[in-house]
Amino acid sequence: MSVETESLLQEVKENIEAAQNYRSELQQRLQGLSQARKQVRGSSSHTREALHRHFQELQTSLSRVLGERLNSLLQEVDAIERESVSPLDDCQKLIEHGISAADELLREGEAAIRCGISDREEKLCHFAKKALHIQLDSLPEVPALVDVPCVSAQLDNSLLRVMQEHVGRHGNVSSHPPVQVEELVERPGSILVRWCKVDEDFTPQEYRLQYRRNNAAQYEDAYVGKDCEFLVLHLDPQTDYLFRVCARGEGRTEWSPWSIPQTGYTTLTPHEWCPGVDGYILSSRKNIAMRSDSSQGYGRSCVLYSSSPTYFCGQTLTFRISAAGQMHRHDSVGVCADNQAGVESLQRDQAVCISTNGAVFVNGKEMTNQLPAVTVGSAVTFDMEMVSLFSVSSNNNPTDGGTFKLRVTIGSGNREVVFDWLLDQAVDSLFFGCSFEHPGWKVCSFYA
Repeated sequence: MSVETESLLQEVKENIEAAQNYRSELQQRLQGLSQARKQVRGSSSHTREALHRHFQELQTSLSRVLGERLNSLLQEVDAIERESVSPLDDCQKLIEHGISAADELLREGEAAIRCGISDREEKLCHFAKKALHIQLDSLPEVPALVDVPCVSAQLDNSLLRVMQEHVGRHGNVSSHPPVQVEELVERPGSILVRWCKVDEDFTPQEYRLQYRRNNAAQYEDAYVGKDCEFLVLHLDPQTDYLFRVCARGEGRTEWSPWSIPQTGYTTLTPHEWCPGVDGYILSSRKNIAMRSDSSQGYGRSCVLYSSSPTYFCGQTLTFRISAAGQMHRHDSVGVCADNQAGVESLQRDQAVCISTNGAVFVNGKEMTNQLPAVTVGSAVTFDMEMVSLFSVSSNNNPTDGGTFKLRVTIGSGNREVVFDWLLDQAVDSLFFGCSFEHPGWKVCSFYA
């Protein structure tokens, strides 16, 4: 085969490969286009259903409210009519009784006049006494029309106009939500969700974050507030979760449309204390440990480690003290390169820790800098970063070989200390631990 033929064959092969890649890219874009069309049509259908349902509920509720108001006003009219007509009925009965008495008196008077002379005097005398008893000069008082209720209804015709204005502004349809989930960052047993505003004309007052398992039916609230990120805790590793966020505009009461749900998961196991250690009781999630007095060696410190080395550089490990017992100089919380057994405290080699009195220990040696004492409600944080990827000695001479340097920041209260921690060898992950001499201490470990 000639050189020209080989060159032409190679060019054909390259063009075939390029055509295959081109077709693959076009197919992927076609799939993306199909997903985009599905999102538009699906969200439009969902929005139509939501609008029909919402306005039907409004119509039903408004009809019920108007009917209730009408019945209330009609009851007021009935009450006024009943209370006003009752005295008029009493007055009418009194007048009718008077007319009846006057008619009877008239008949007796006419009969007395027409009777014979022998009976006239007696009947005239009886008539006069009866007329005096009836008190023909006493008439019942009939109220003037101005004193009698004249029922009417005052109806504000502007209500319809106001309702029309409000209904005309009620609800809106948007093609894009004003906020979107920006980033999902996996953490041990949790996911850090970050979101951002994408509508420049929208001024958020607060945000609302929800999540659910991929196969669950209902979302649940995770956060409501002004921050643009939140760490969703207590998630199962290797499990898909959907996250969505919305916002409430400044001066508004209703929430904006939800963002497009984003799927996230964590491959990192959650921070858990090691179960089965005598002297400690763990919560159901194993993230809270309480020092008990059940240890056979009570009166002697006991170290509790994490179940595995789940702490990585670049993370923030937090210990929160929710209950406190009697202090002891060996009491400590911290991070270590191994889970060495048979030690009384974390104040040892290959570990950094803070004691309950605020002293900081690095590889078993106490530093001159001291933090506030640890009490109920205290939160102690550990942040670490690699200073060098290469093994260096304490004199920074690689030829001396044998140590690995991490920069550690420990924070407690409103203070923090920063120092370099030298280890015998490089480590990818670290254990965390605690040690308490007396019962009553309760500590929770989590990423924050």
